[in-house]
Amino acid sequence: MNRRHCAAAAITLVCALSLLTAPVQAMAAPTPDSTPSPSASAPSSPGPSPEKDLEKVREQIETLYRQAAAATDAYNLAEEQTKKQSGEIVKLAKAIVDGQARIAELKDRAGAQAREQYRNGGLPPGAQLVLSDDPQLFLDGVNKVRTSQQASKTVLAELNRTQEDLETYTQDASSNWHKLETNRVKQAKAKKKINARIASAEKLESELETEERARLRQLEQEAANRAQSAWLATRPVQDVAAISGEASAAGKAAIAFATAQIGKPYVWGATGPGSYDCSGLTMKAWAAAGRPIPRTSQEQWRLLPRIDIKDMRPGDLIIYHADASHVAMYVGDGTIVHSPRPGRHVTLAGAGSMKILGVVRPDK
Repeated sequence: MNRRHCAAAAITLVCALSLLTAPVQAMAAPTPDSTPSPSASAPSSPGPSPEKDLEKVREQIETLYRQAAAATDAYNLAEEQTKKQSGEIVKLAKAIVDGQARIAELKDRAGAQAREQYRNGGLPPGAQLVLSDDPQLFLDGVNKVRTSQQASKTVLAELNRTQEDLETYTQDASSNWHKLETNRVKQAKAKKKINARIASAEKLESELETEERARLRQLEQEAANRAQSAWLATRPVQDVAAISGEASAAGKAAIAFATAQIGKPYVWGATGPGSYDCSGLTMKAWAAAGRPIPRTSQEQWRLLPRIDIKDMRPGDLIIYHADASHVAMYVGDGTIVHSPRPGRHVTLAGAGSMKILGVVRPDK
C-alpha cells in the first residue's frame, strides 16, 4: 500500500462526508378553463357548475399531494441510507488510519530485527550457534533462536494481515462512496419531484377565492367522512368493537406522544420536534415508547409484523394507499392520529378516511 494510494483513499473519504444539496424550484401551470362562446342562433348550453369545478380542483390537489407523499418516502429512505453510508465511511476512515499506524510499527520492528542481525556480522542465529564452542551457550542460544524466529514470523504474518485489511478497508470505502453518491442522486430526484408537486398543488389552491378555499376544506372533510362511513359499513359489528381494544403499555406511550403533537404542521422530511411528516410522526412516537421502527411508511409496511385489521388495537400503525405512501397511528374507536399533508397539521381523523393497505404492529 503506497502513500499515493492511501492519499487518494483519504481524499475520497473526506469528499464522502459532505452532503449534496441542490435547491429546486418547480411550478406547474393550472389547467385553463375554456368555455365555448354561446351561439347567437342557439341557446347556450349550461357549463359545469362551480361546485363541480371545485370538486375537480380538490381531486387534482389530492393527487398532487399523494404523488408528493410517495416522493417524500423515497427521499426519506435515501436520506437514511446516506446517513448510514456516511457513518460507515467514518468508521472505515478510522480503521485505515489505525491500519497505517500499525503497519508503520510492524515495519519498525522488522527493521530492528534486521539491524540486530547486521550487528551480529550478518550471520543468521543458527550459523552463530554452530560456530559456538560452549555447549551451555549453544543450548541457551537454541531457545533464543526459536524465540527470535517465532517473533519474526509473527511480525511478518501480522504485517501481511494488516496490509490485506488495509486494502479491504480501502475497497469498502470506495464501495460505500459509490453507494453514497447513488443515494444523493436519489435524494435530488425525489426532492425535485416533491417540490414540483407541492408547488403545483399550492398554485391551484392559491388561485381560489377565500370563500372557495373554505369550501375546498369542507369538500375535503366531506370526502373523508364518506370514506369513513363506507369503511365502517363494511366492518362487522364485532370487528368494530374488537378494534377498540386495550393498547399495550408501549402502545399507550406511543399514542401519548403522537397525540401530544396535534396542531403541529406537516413538513416533508421532518421528524420533529416542531413539525412532522406522516412517517416521521409514527417513528418518533414509537421511539418515545422505546421501540425503534423504520423511518418511512413503506419500510414500516415492509419490515414490521403485519396483523389482520380485525385484530387491530390502539397503537398499531395503519398503512394507506397501494404504494404504502401514508401511515397513521390507530388510537381507538375508529380514529387515527396522523400528519396529513403540506398545508395541514397533525390531527385526528377517521381510520377509514383513506384507502387502507394494511396494519402493522411495532411491538408484536
